[in-house]
Formats: sequence, C-alpha cells, structure tokens
Amino acid sequence: MKSTAGWIGQVVSWFVIFAMLAVLAVCVLIPRLGGGTPYTILTGSMKSTLPQGTLVVVKPTPMDQIEIGDVITFQIKPGEPAVATHRVTARTVADDGTPRFFTKGDDNNAPDREQVRAEQIRGKLWYSVPVIGRANTLLDKSQHQAAVVTAGSGLLLYAAFMLVSAATDSRSPRASRRKTEVAA
Repeated sequence: MKSTAGWIGQVVSWFVIFAMLAVLAVCVLIPRLGGGTPYTILTGSMKSTLPQGTLVVVKPTPMDQIEIGDVITFQIKPGEPAVATHRVTARTVADDGTPRFFTKGDDNNAPDREQVRAEQIRGKLWYSVPVIGRANTLLDKSQHQAAVVTAGSGLLLYAAFMLVSAATDSRSPRASRRKTEVAA
C-alpha cells in the first residue's frame, strides 16, 4: 500500500502538470488555434482594467466591428513594431473617407494624440490573464519559443513517467500476491 506522503506527492505532481498545461493552453495554444496574438501590458496606462504584466490576447477584427468602449491593440506609429492597448473613445472619418479611432488609456489623463488608422490595428481584446504576461517580458521571442517547447516536452515526459510508475506500482502487489498464493 502506498504511503500517505507518496499519495499526496502524486496528487500535487498531477495538479502541477495540469496547471502548467492550462497556462500553456491559455498563453500559446488557444491564441494560435483561434487566430489571436498574445501581447503583454508593459505600462500603467490601463492599470485599473489591465495592470502591468497582464497577458492580453487580441483577435484581428474588421474596422466596422470595433465600437466605442472596445479595447484594441494598435501600432503606436504605422509600420513600427511597438504597440499600445487602449480603449476606443470615439470614431471619426478622415477627409479621405477612411475611418479613424480616438483612443485613451483608462488611467491616462488625456486621450492619445494621434488617431488610429485601420492599418495600425492589430486586433480587439479577446481575453486577458493577469500576471501571466510577466513571464513574456523576461524572454525574447526565440527564448520564449524554446521555453514553451522545453516546458511542454518536460511536462509530457514527466506525465509519461508518472503513468509508467503508477502502472508498475499497481502491478507489484498483485504479482507478489500471486506468488504467495502459488507457493501456499
């Protein structure tokens, strides 16, 4: 019979495995399957709703489906990689007929200076997970990919080890019982 400490250790191990798989699913798998892109909130401009370190996942959204009050992620300057995640406060149409958005961070005193154009928008907020984004900021893109693959592989190997170990533990008492029954 397995000791209580061994049983508790196994329960904790399985909990850790499932928790890590859930985090990987939320951060990597779901965004990729759903067509979303994960970003990390780096500043306090949205701290009351999206504090620093929050992982936000945005989905590409047509301009006509973005409404006042929606949170969007957009390029700060067209064609450059830096992005901001702010709330849409107003919608307008430029002289050339193209729609534009006014945005503002929930905790900023003033709206953003520049209007956001369609080509700048990366997507509308799909979901967010507090704190998880902090891990994103510690690694660059290649390190992030390697960490995900390593963590996923390690978890799968550990799960396989636990399954094999549980299967061999459960066979041992039966085998020894059979040997004693045969010997008697």
